[in-house]
Amino acid sequence: MITVTIDGVPRQYPKGISFEEIAGEYQSQYRDMIALVIKDGKIRELCKTAEKDCEISFLTIRDNSGHKTYVRTAMMILVKAVYDVLGAENVSKVKVEFAIGQGYYCNIRMDEKLTGAHVKQINARMNELIERDLPISKKSYPIDEAREIFHRHKMYDKEKLFRYRRSSFVNIYCLDGYYDYYYGYMLPSTGYLKYYDLMLYESGILLLIPGNEDPTKIDYFEPKEKFFETLITSTRWGEMMGIDTVGDLNDSICGAQMGDMLLVQEALQERRIGEVAREIVNRGNVKFILIAGPSSSGKTTFSHRLSIQLRTYGLIPHPIAMDDYFVDREKTPRDENGDYDFECLEAIDIKQFNEDMNRLLSGEQVELPQFNFKTGRREYHGNSKVLGPEDVLVIEGIHGLNPATTFSLPNESKFKIYISALTSLNVDEHNRIPTTDGRLLRRIVRDARTRGASAKRTIGMWPSVRRGEEKYIFPFQESADAMFNSALIYELAVLKQYAEPLLFSIQKGEPEYHEAKRLLKFLEYFLGIDSENVPANSICREFIGGSCFNV
Repeated sequence: MITVTIDGVPRQYPKGISFEEIAGEYQSQYRDMIALVIKDGKIRELCKTAEKDCEISFLTIRDNSGHKTYVRTAMMILVKAVYDVLGAENVSKVKVEFAIGQGYYCNIRMDEKLTGAHVKQINARMNELIERDLPISKKSYPIDEAREIFHRHKMYDKEKLFRYRRSSFVNIYCLDGYYDYYYGYMLPSTGYLKYYDLMLYESGILLLIPGNEDPTKIDYFEPKEKFFETLITSTRWGEMMGIDTVGDLNDSICGAQMGDMLLVQEALQERRIGEVAREIVNRGNVKFILIAGPSSSGKTTFSHRLSIQLRTYGLIPHPIAMDDYFVDREKTPRDENGDYDFECLEAIDIKQFNEDMNRLLSGEQVELPQFNFKTGRREYHGNSKVLGPEDVLVIEGIHGLNPATTFSLPNESKFKIYISALTSLNVDEHNRIPTTDGRLLRRIVRDARTRGASAKRTIGMWPSVRRGEEKYIFPFQESADAMFNSALIYELAVLKQYAEPLLFSIQKGEPEYHEAKRLLKFLEYFLGIDSENVPANSICREFIGGSCFNV
């Protein structure tokens, strides 16, 4: 017998008991399904066993790691069902491309067009696999043997990925004779998948999974045509450059074409910025260009580059930060924890902002404020502006797309731009890279460089930042007149060198340790790129430093 301490209470169990069996005894005490355990400070899958005295706690599908495990398991069951229904010989690729709301878009390439009937058959097959509660086993293989398995199953993307793997072994999951690799943890059997839905969307399948805020409820799906088209365009850019996956990127880094790849990616972004500038000019009568997007999207660099493009059309752009209209600190609303809520709309003096903008629109001279973040006060230092015929204001702020922010301004005077770092690169075909991971790594690097903030602090603040984005930014993204994807296909290979030392500083036992370890494992997939080849006007420079702009 061994002693397993659970929530401070020691209990006796037979040696070799699975964590799944222990979790079953405690499930009734949790409102959500248990997905993982933390054993002696390390996350472990439920299929693992207790071999000696240990201390454990549970993670449910409401927890970030548990929810990711649930999504990953659903994805494996979906891919298995696709091959079972359509036939592996008829499918050339099943690629999990990106997330749209609570949905995960999967591109299935085969000779015939994917139809609603196909989706119904795949859904029925998923239900069969779930009802049978089939085990999802995991086995560690020597790296060469793993690559042979991937080659045999025509998973050439995974074979390429593990060409660059430094470890000697790789974990492969097996479900009813189907072998696959997944980056992260997995649930022990198919029966755990209780909440999901499938639908035909555009030319692929959308796998709908509840969010971790309410892991038993799937929200109504609202199509996001502009957002989807922006993601598809980025995917096409990657395909054009021959870079779909991390393995492709690593091949490019090792080859002579790396410099060209980097410059082509930058040129594609510059072309898109030029297209946005042309849309603004062609619209006519635009005086307020409103740029909004989530944290670490590269809004500042984008606004500078857009301003340069606007100058080529004879316009005179003037940057304005909406943060300069923050209310004085003591008037800032507080959140449920009693902390200042700088993300909410009420933290901005909307009334004063609209008065100033309308006066400018009327041709008056207006003195614009500057917010002093040290004193928590709005100050005036003689920054006066008058809008001439060619003058436009480039206004950056998270609430820029919210109609309440510019409620009194004529719609024809506004041009709204949504910007985000929408990673189109995959680890491999079945393992997408969440866009939030790319933005978090950007912020970790920038916060350390510009604010002296530790990775621990940035990771600790991230859930609050994300809640603000979900509440104040994402609901308005489809109202944008133009969208811009600031993610660079090569940037994670650059950020790697800057982020790793910062992440290693987080110690075991600290609340942020598990997230830091996950990100470190993720960065292991990438070969590094020296930043000296990154152009001075690149959005990447906003985070690593060396920009030609004041960012």
